[in-house]
Amino acid sequence: MKDFKLSTPRKELYKRIDKFQQALKKKEVSAALISYKTDLFYFSGTIQQGWLYIPVEGAPLLMVFKDFARAKQESALDSIIVLKSPKHISKTLKDHGYKIPESPLTIGVEFDVLPVNQLKIYQQIFPKAEFVDVSVDIRLTRAVKSEYEINKIRVCAEKWDMMMEKTSEYIEEGVKEIEVAGLVEGYARSLGHQGFIRMRMWSGELLFGHFMSGSSASLPSHIASATGGTGTCAASAQGAGFKKIEKNEPVFIDYAFGFDGYIIDNTRIFSIGTLSDELLKAHEIMLENQEIARKMAVPGTPSEDIYFAMLRHAENAGYKDNFLGFGTPRVKFTGHGIGLELDEFPFIAQGQKLALEKNMVIAIEPKLVFPGQGVVGIENTHLVTENGLEPFASFPDGITII
Repeated sequence: MKDFKLSTPRKELYKRIDKFQQALKKKEVSAALISYKTDLFYFSGTIQQGWLYIPVEGAPLLMVFKDFARAKQESALDSIIVLKSPKHISKTLKDHGYKIPESPLTIGVEFDVLPVNQLKIYQQIFPKAEFVDVSVDIRLTRAVKSEYEINKIRVCAEKWDMMMEKTSEYIEEGVKEIEVAGLVEGYARSLGHQGFIRMRMWSGELLFGHFMSGSSASLPSHIASATGGTGTCAASAQGAGFKKIEKNEPVFIDYAFGFDGYIIDNTRIFSIGTLSDELLKAHEIMLENQEIARKMAVPGTPSEDIYFAMLRHAENAGYKDNFLGFGTPRVKFTGHGIGLELDEFPFIAQGQKLALEKNMVIAIEPKLVFPGQGVVGIENTHLVTENGLEPFASFPDGITII
């Protein structure tokens, strides 16, 4: 097992657990039972199949079904044991000194992602327990990043910048989107890209992101994005397809970079030759839109205030019909939190009242969609500071002309 090492320092894990326990105490929940991969990684440092029991007070217990030896190598938690079956969870907890009250017993679980069948198993294991949702509490705990996490995202940004610099070498007239995407993604893998991007929403899925050119980027799709793309078939229906890249059209690259579990999500526009004055102007308006968000997004600002400010700017500039999509339905957000997953708190969207806090990490993404022509705009992952948003990446925001 020499190939595996601790993924997250012990001190970092217990800080997270302590913060979450304060949320459990405030909610009067006896304990939480964590099983979803992302949350399991956040609190334990491993995604090996198992269940993490976090009592409202005291030490957590990681019960591992598969693979125990690897979990021991990867996790810095003090108490990690073998669990032969989830049916033994209650007895195992009692055997290890955890007092499981008959009543009242409230156990927090991740209702937003927990399968119904898994909940039924829990109800059989703890027949007298009341199961309550702590998914929001987990997501709020994860929303404010530690210095450790911020440094991880800075590494992602460095690698993302390298990926963008290399992209210019691959874009050629007459080459299919999917071919260039493969070259860019292959290079990203050589830099250590983990090869997939985790999303929390049900049925949400993404590989590296979207590489699209001209009209294909403006093709709507099922995903929660202003852009779609043809994909390679109806079963994927997003991202790069078989369209050939042409001169004087926007080549739209919305790629995340995942490294050591953490993610950065940015968008840039390339072009072989210049674009029309209409598209050049539109891109500049989106850069102005980004700047509005950067100045507004200080600690204490409600998330939706930023959304409405960005929406007004786009509409006042004459892009009401193009902002965040074309026609209906279109997306109703201009940014999202990011960290271990692509869709974390906070969401910069209508109806989102969550106030920003220092060290939240947010991707701001104002984009304009022009049917038949393509998409222009920007996306940058930022750190919330006392003075507004600080971008992680350094690759230029303007259109890169090849």
